[in-house]
This record gives sequence, C-alpha cells and structure tokens, in this order.
Amino acid sequence: MVELAPLLAAKALKMNRIFIDGQAGTTGLQIHERLSVRTDIELIEIDPAERKNPDAKQSIIDQADVVVLCLPDDAAREAVRNTKNTHTRFIDASTAHRVNPDWTYGMPELMPGQREAIASARLISNPGCYPTGFLATVKPLISAGVLGHDALMSISAISGYSGGGRQLIEKYESEGANWPARPYSLALKHKHVPEMAQYAGLSTNPLFTPTVGHFYKGMLVSVPIHKDQLVKTSSIENVHQLISDQYATEPCINVMPLNDDAELQDGFLNPEAANGTNRVDVFVYGHNDQMMLIARLDNLGKGAAGAAVQNLNLMLQVTELEGLSL
Repeated sequence: MVELAPLLAAKALKMNRIFIDGQAGTTGLQIHERLSVRTDIELIEIDPAERKNPDAKQSIIDQADVVVLCLPDDAAREAVRNTKNTHTRFIDASTAHRVNPDWTYGMPELMPGQREAIASARLISNPGCYPTGFLATVKPLISAGVLGHDALMSISAISGYSGGGRQLIEKYESEGANWPARPYSLALKHKHVPEMAQYAGLSTNPLFTPTVGHFYKGMLVSVPIHKDQLVKTSSIENVHQLISDQYATEPCINVMPLNDDAELQDGFLNPEAANGTNRVDVFVYGHNDQMMLIARLDNLGKGAAGAAVQNLNLMLQVTELEGLSL
C-alpha cells in the first residue's frame, strides 16, 4: 500500500519555479530584487555563458511554472513562439502582446473580473507605465458614461529617465546636469498609445506627449478634462467621487482629496513621492469648467516590476501584495 502522507507532504513542499528571462535589464533586475527574498517560490536562472544558447534557454523555460519576459518585443514573441509545452505560463513585460486578444491584460484594477481573469490565465501582458496612469484616471469615467468612447483625449506625462532602459540611463548619467527635461515621441506615435486606447475603450487614439525628467524614477501622467468633453453634466465633486468609489477597495490605487493642497510642495506636485511602492496616487484638481486628472506612480514599481510581481502573485494564488509595499 502506498503511504499517502509522504506524498502529500512532498506536494505541499513543492514551490513554484520562476524564470526571469532578461534578468540583467532594468525591469528584470527590479523583479529579481523583489522575488529573491521570497521563500515561497524558487527562482531558476540560466548559466550566463548559455544565455544566448536557444536550446539551453528553452530547457529552462520548459522547467518553469511561470516565465517573466523582460526582453525586447521581437525576442519576447520568439520566446513564446518557441515554447511548445502547455504548462509554462508567461508574464510579458514588453509591449509585444499588450493588445493581443489572446493575452490577458495585467491590470487587476482595470474593471470587475480582471483580477480573476489574471489568476486563471496562462498568458499575461504586463501594462506599460504610462497606460497604467492614464487608465487609472479615465477608465472609471468612461465605464460610467461620463466620458464617451468617442472622446478626444490628451495626455501629458513626465517620467524618470530609468523608463528608457539601460541605454538612456547610461546616456543620461554620463551627461548629468547637462540633460534637462526633454519631450520626445513628437511624431505622436508612441508605442503605448494603442494600449491606452484599447483598454480605455476609446475609438480614437489619445494625443500623447511624454517627457523625460531630470530624475531617476517616478512619474506623473496628466489628463485634462474640459466640461464640454463630458457626456453627462457633472461637477468636479461628482467626478472625484466617482473615481473614489471605483477604487474604494483597491489597495494599490490611492485617490487623494479633491484639490489636495497638502500634497503640493510650494505649489508643485512631486513626481517621486510614490517611488519604492506599488501604489498609484490619483489626483483631481481644477473646477467645474476645467479639471486635471493626475496619476503618480513609480515607473519601475507599479509601472513595471511591481505590476509583474502583483500579477505573478495572482497567478500563483498567493497573497496579492506578497513582496510589495504600498
């Protein structure tokens, strides 16, 4: 007769095996930092000498329960395409699969049922940092019909230079103070725009103007709203209340008081105040004629690595914020 107790004990001791493909990159390092101290998972790594050996990498992927892809878009697509087994699950931190209907969008706070969809999915696309801020502000208004699906939206944002990855970090830090804040993607074709439009439910791409700031990490995503854009007559108090109600039970989205002067430093809003957290601070400033919705987050936290860990926790059905701070 087979003894069941030892078998059950062995099963209980089995830990999920996680592989970060692209661990040496900016996001990969951040994810590794958050996972390396965990005792409930096993991080598996490839021999650095075999990193570019496709057979060796595929062997590691096939051993993993979840692979977190921190790769350029084409490499991320190839990694998934080359995986023939059906048990390995993926979280893709690149933009490769964000608007792919076969992938589940990894923003648990997006709408009812999204958290459950992430938990049961095999393929998760990690949200971009800018879309996370944009969606956190406008999605409740569009879902409630206060903003129409045909609304013409504008977004301005400033992010720390770490958002550009290793090359921009090295370039910025080599030039130091000689590199002030700089707008970019002026051809209005930023790769995050399709993601913003799709998950907000907009029929027209928003006009998006991002800026790289004179700081390492942190970001502000600002969305102006004029009263003429509102489908339903609504005061700024009602808009703020609607957003507050939407996120009342969401631990990672913190809706600040209306026209919150206490958060301003001599009248300025600090883009770095959410750094080191998995939190999005949402602000509503202005008056009934003109409103400014602002999201503040760590572009390497809730905007990248923190979101990936949150999604991983949901997939593994452990505490959602395990290894994260608010």
